[in-house]
Amino acid sequence: MKRLLLAAAAAAVLATPATAEDRTGWPTNFTVGTASQGGTYFTYGSGWANLVAEELGVTGGGEVTSGPFANMANVHTGENLFGMTTMGPARESLEGNSPLAPGVKFDKACAMFPMYETPFSITTLTSSGISSIAEIPDGARIGFGPAGSTSDTYFPRMLETLGVDFDKRNGSWSDLAGQLQDGLLDVIAFAAGIPVPAISQLEVQADINVVQFSDEEKTKVLEAFPVSSFTIPAGTYTSLDGDAAAVSMWNFAIVNCDLPESFVYAATKAVLDNHDRMMEIHKAARATLPENWEKNTFMPFHPGAVRYYEEKGFDIPDNLTYGG
Repeated sequence: MKRLLLAAAAAAVLATPATAEDRTGWPTNFTVGTASQGGTYFTYGSGWANLVAEELGVTGGGEVTSGPFANMANVHTGENLFGMTTMGPARESLEGNSPLAPGVKFDKACAMFPMYETPFSITTLTSSGISSIAEIPDGARIGFGPAGSTSDTYFPRMLETLGVDFDKRNGSWSDLAGQLQDGLLDVIAFAAGIPVPAISQLEVQADINVVQFSDEEKTKVLEAFPVSSFTIPAGTYTSLDGDAAAVSMWNFAIVNCDLPESFVYAATKAVLDNHDRMMEIHKAARATLPENWEKNTFMPFHPGAVRYYEEKGFDIPDNLTYGG
């Protein structure tokens, strides 16, 4: 069930930085497709939705979804004007390989701004005795997040590549964390920006292990999947004494390609010109910087976003500009 969380920005026109813009065709309200509660998408997405609503004077908020694949589909159809996706699901959706609608190319979803990298990480209770991937027993009950999420799509394949035999479970990150604590799960395989709220909450209530990839395991995964090497810094969680080796996938905010250029320009500017406020929303926003536009190598940017980047001195290639 979807739950809509709208910001308190009822007036359509306020004294904001966007008042000088031509507002022809602007929507009167918007939603940002996020993911399940307890995950980084929900916290980050609801936060930037509220920021944009406040800056532009347009009512808006975050909406719970099943994650990146659903967000690509919903933004394509206009059910959500904005959304968030990892680049693996984005490519599959653009090419017509989404598990939600095989053969349908969701090409009305345009890139907007870079968010952060999503590390793939594993968490167990210390009492389980599982402190490495190699120690995960056959038939282990592993929670992979909401069905159709980035974690659910890629993490099972990764663990199968590493020879792990498991019983797959799905659910929101908050629910899975509760099941782990209650002994109903053995492992949770997270794919979310750090710190993951569900892990931070879990370690307050229980002793946990943040399990890292060995060098050999990481090499196998890097060779087989569209991910890059990543390090979870020591101190990200109180349970993590040293750096932890992981792999990651970049995330981008997305927007319906048919929205007015002036609206998307103003929304992009509201986020990227307010980095300090984004950092207050979630620490993962440290990577929400204009120069990271280049982490997207295939998904066309909305012309409104391109206008912002070019004002900042970045040259977006024609093949990465929608309609270019």
